[in-house]
Amino acid sequence: MSDNDSKKELYKKNLQERHSEAKTIRKIVFIIFIILLVAISGIIGGGYLYIKSALEPVDPTNKEPVEVTIPIGSSPSAIARILEEHEVVKNAKVFRYYTKFKNESGFQAGEYTLNQSMNFDEIIESLKSGIFMGEPVFKMVIPEGKQLEEIATIIAEQTGYTKEEVINKMDDTEYVRNLISKYPSILTEEILNEDIKHPLEGYLFPATYPFFEKKPSIESIVETMLDQTEKILVKYVGLMEGNKYIDSTHKLLTMASLIEEEATAQTDRETISSVFYNRLDTDMPLQTDPTVLYALGEHKKRVLYDHLEVNSPFNTYKIKGLTPGPIANAGESSLSAALNPAETDFLYFLAAPTGEVYYSKTLEEHNAKKAQYITNQQE
Repeated sequence: MSDNDSKKELYKKNLQERHSEAKTIRKIVFIIFIILLVAISGIIGGGYLYIKSALEPVDPTNKEPVEVTIPIGSSPSAIARILEEHEVVKNAKVFRYYTKFKNESGFQAGEYTLNQSMNFDEIIESLKSGIFMGEPVFKMVIPEGKQLEEIATIIAEQTGYTKEEVINKMDDTEYVRNLISKYPSILTEEILNEDIKHPLEGYLFPATYPFFEKKPSIESIVETMLDQTEKILVKYVGLMEGNKYIDSTHKLLTMASLIEEEATAQTDRETISSVFYNRLDTDMPLQTDPTVLYALGEHKKRVLYDHLEVNSPFNTYKIKGLTPGPIANAGESSLSAALNPAETDFLYFLAAPTGEVYYSKTLEEHNAKKAQYITNQQE
């Protein structure tokens, strides 16, 4: 056989091997594609079946009456949760998303007789024709600027629980993780930061809450307040876009709490907010006294120089930027100010005993006002 014939034979053999390899690779790729297609179909199918099941009545054959109470002021998420707790719907989230998708609203507080054979549309129609409930057993007033331990005291005084019972429940990691799954739009893993004293600090919105039981569960009280927080924060989420310092509800509540704790009745919160932003822009520490008091864990009439040395991630005289979390709850005016600071050049502010707040652009100006409105007044 000539050299040319040998080369041709070798070329032909190599070509056949490459064809064989390509065919094998195509088979492998095809098999992988089929496996992925089956897996994706399984996931989609499983999800479809799960949603389909959740949309169906809990038990189509069970018409046993279930008494359900919907309190005044209940949010859609609270109503969904109540229905799931009474086993009238299978999944609270699915029910909530269903009502949102169908743009259903106008649910009424009242006493309802439902059953497990009802579908979503029947339940929704029932909830729109509630019988108005009587006067609440008591109303719980949660003021602005209150820390979680102060709120726990208010809850304890009005319900008969001890302050320790309330705090222990609100600090329970398992319960907090459950809340994170229930309120994903406002609660994140950020609240479990080891530097944070109480995970729900700053998240219990200041408002007046009616309760229709003499001693509602601690969980019910907490979640009623979180419902209100969720309802309020929805209005501010879009305003965070483009804000380099506030990119989460956690940071929004943190900034708002600092403004709230520095504010007085006569304070322009937007101007205080501008001072904080100006300090952040110039890489200055915020140096706000309420954070020192929070770090110390006790109330003091005056913050002394010794107090400024407290070693804590909440001491804004030592650390730069925002604190790890809120230091109190904030009202809506402070939330708005946190995202809408005034346009100023101020880097300092001083709260006088009269309630007036004086602003300065330089430390020299600030010290002069401090001598005029604080030091001289104390002599």
